[in-house]
Amino acid sequence: MPKAYPKPPFPDQPQPMPGRTADMDPRPDHGETSYEGHGRLRGKRALITGADSGIGRAVAIAFAREGADVAIAYLNEHEDAKETARHVEAAGRKAVLLPGDISQASFCRTLVEQAVAGLGGLDILVNNAAHQKTVESLEDLTEEELDLTFRTNIIAMFLITKAALPHLGDGASIINTTSVNADTPSPQLLAYATTKGAIQNFTGGLAQMLAEKGIRVNCVAPGPIWTPLIPSTMPAEKVTSFGSQVPMKRPGQPVELAPAYVMLASDEASYISGATIAVTGGKPII
Repeated sequence: MPKAYPKPPFPDQPQPMPGRTADMDPRPDHGETSYEGHGRLRGKRALITGADSGIGRAVAIAFAREGADVAIAYLNEHEDAKETARHVEAAGRKAVLLPGDISQASFCRTLVEQAVAGLGGLDILVNNAAHQKTVESLEDLTEEELDLTFRTNIIAMFLITKAALPHLGDGASIINTTSVNADTPSPQLLAYATTKGAIQNFTGGLAQMLAEKGIRVNCVAPGPIWTPLIPSTMPAEKVTSFGSQVPMKRPGQPVELAPAYVMLASDEASYISGATIAVTGGKPII
């Protein structure tokens, strides 16, 4: 029987951005006790942005249990990042902690250099970190907020990927996290949704550009996923009912995303490039 995951309503639980896993109720499931690896990424080296919590932590745990060493990039959530590293190391793999702000172009380049130095090379890049903020009207969306969202969500993706390319060889995999918002944009997440559409086009174009190099580029489109981003960026009423809008009537747990990333990172996906894998709780994407 599949595991029964929590359904709304959830408790009111406001948090300051970017949020902390320990303060969430219910606690997200990242696969700490459930994900079982099968050696599908044995010997590979992965850089994952936003790997301190949420989807990034679940992917880091799964990659490590599949045999990969992991560079954990994150903003400033040091305790969450250390917890992710603990699970990676418990799987017998190397964990490299890399704090910094990917909205700053200089750090994007430094990040890749540090990851390559710490891991001894790079085979997988997961561009997962993102920023979002809820607004009720276009007038509420400041230029500063728009700039931060684009620099974090899409410009950083260009810069990190460009810096990583010299280190990626034949068979390497790039996986970008887009969103169901790329196809059905939420008006309250206007800036975020716009960047997620850009990510999907970036992925499709880059997949064609890098095919001759043997580098695959794909993206995963999550629906509502229970991560610290939710209570730290959404109004209380949306948090309490979060996930009720999809056919499964609940948010996804981060661990439920991990198999899609593992598949796309593995050699088993050798003919998959330019694809979007939807993990949306039954909500179709176009």
